[in-house]
Amino acid sequence: MDNTYGQFCTVARGAEALCERWTPLVVRELLCGSKRFNDLHRGVPRMSTSLLAQRLHRLEEFGIVRRNAVGKVWEYSLTEAGEELRPIVMALGHWGARWIGSRLRDEELDAGLLMWDVRRFVCLPEFPSRPVVIHFQLRDARTRERAWWLVVEDGVADLCRDDPGRELTLVVDASVRALTEVWAGDLTPQQALESREIRVDGAKRDAHDLWRWLGTSAFASTRRERRPGPLRPV
Repeated sequence: MDNTYGQFCTVARGAEALCERWTPLVVRELLCGSKRFNDLHRGVPRMSTSLLAQRLHRLEEFGIVRRNAVGKVWEYSLTEAGEELRPIVMALGHWGARWIGSRLRDEELDAGLLMWDVRRFVCLPEFPSRPVVIHFQLRDARTRERAWWLVVEDGVADLCRDDPGRELTLVVDASVRALTEVWAGDLTPQQALESREIRVDGAKRDAHDLWRWLGTSAFASTRRERRPGPLRPV
């Protein structure tokens, strides 16, 4: 099957490289710093591993991605051409935050992707010098995705699916939607706390600092400032 537009136009040729389903999200993951196959897949959990392998191979063919052996594993990174996509991908994200609706559909909520995004974008300089262990209880997530532990120590953030056995700093009980909407900029932490969609247990000062520690999505500021636009059906 021919997957080209058959045009000399560089918009068409660029679209051939980047606009296949999932490809922009694979590039997004690489721009966010994921290098190994399993980490890339954590950022696109609904994509099959075989399709991810195909998309990475195609990006290699276009000269957007390079693959290098590191020990016994492969690591993927962006070439100069791939790095030049950063402002394009960021602009697409900000455009979506500004114009593509407001309320997420249930099928768009993903506890695993949310926690992975939080882990890689936490504001490490804002954390205290002592170890911080935050236990997230996502009450309406799928059974295997209800419990998460974010451990921040020595300037490194680690996300655990199993109890690390450490003293807890805070316990965050939340619905997946509420925590996602706070992360995305659709809801303020205070609104979520007042509605009891999120509850934070622990020392008062730590509970107050939690939101400064976690920060928000890279596109949350645009979400908060968005102009009225067309809404998608809920």
